[in-house]
Amino acid sequence: MANLEDPSERCAILIMSLGEDAAAEVFKHLSPPEIQQISSSMAGIKQLTRSDVDKVLADFRQEADQFMAVSLGSEDYIRSVLTKALGTDRAAGLIEDILDAEAGAGGIDALNWLDAASVAELVADEHPQIIATILVHLQRDRASAVLELLNERLRNDVMLRIATFGGVQPAALAELTDVLNNLLSGQGAKRSKLGGVRTAAEILNFMTSSEEDAVMNNLRELDADLAQRISEEMFVFENLVDIEDTAIQLILKEINTDSLTIALKGAPEELRDKFLGNMSNRASEMLRDDLEAQGPVRMSKVEEAQKGILAVARRLAETGQISLTRLGNDEYV
Repeated sequence: MANLEDPSERCAILIMSLGEDAAAEVFKHLSPPEIQQISSSMAGIKQLTRSDVDKVLADFRQEADQFMAVSLGSEDYIRSVLTKALGTDRAAGLIEDILDAEAGAGGIDALNWLDAASVAELVADEHPQIIATILVHLQRDRASAVLELLNERLRNDVMLRIATFGGVQPAALAELTDVLNNLLSGQGAKRSKLGGVRTAAEILNFMTSSEEDAVMNNLRELDADLAQRISEEMFVFENLVDIEDTAIQLILKEINTDSLTIALKGAPEELRDKFLGNMSNRASEMLRDDLEAQGPVRMSKVEEAQKGILAVARRLAETGQISLTRLGNDEYV
């Protein structure tokens, strides 16, 4: 049975109703993570009624009509909406990306379509600074996967350079362009957003705990202050206890109970109560029973479930639906 409250399933139903050719055209304009998410939803829909399709199409028509009513293509309109939704700083970066895309930039996105092994093979023999420059342009999960495929010494060197990255000088950009076979042709590197402590933290968030610990230990030996600043920027599963209840409720809508049960294995009682307190009484009781009945679970499986929930939280934060904060500090995602 389709869940019409799930945005991914609504998108899946809409695309499935278009037919193969039109659906293929839509997929050309989506990012790899979006394609993966929607494809998974399509595969998970086992029963679909005519009323479900009609409801999704009717909602889409209404939203499309409302969208067409605004002043499309207006930079002022885009700036105003994004600023209200994401805040001034995050909106400024996104607006820059949008305007650059309109000007024909964005060649680096081609690397996000390659598997991590192919990217790692492409960059493995390059200078660590070149590798760092490439990775800060990639999606964080892809950059993390590439890092894990590099040898430990190179991985640590590259992470240090990512954390201290300050932008791309013209000569370095020319060298990078050659390395990527002109994939960066016309791509202007943005000093204000790429690299730095936060980028390093975001990439580390996608690594396994063992790899993450190894990199952080090495960074502490090289630069304890830098390692501490990276650590402060990292948002881990336990930090979910400090975000707003409304954010937890939105996260719960995007994850399944089985994953949550595994993720909460061995989690602090306070964090368990945080999730249980934002569920219905019946759902809360069922989860408590599942947690009590749960047998031993491999740590790797627990970490995988936790990172999956964190990925959902970051996606919601990146789209402005929730704010990931810790103890009243500024946003971390």
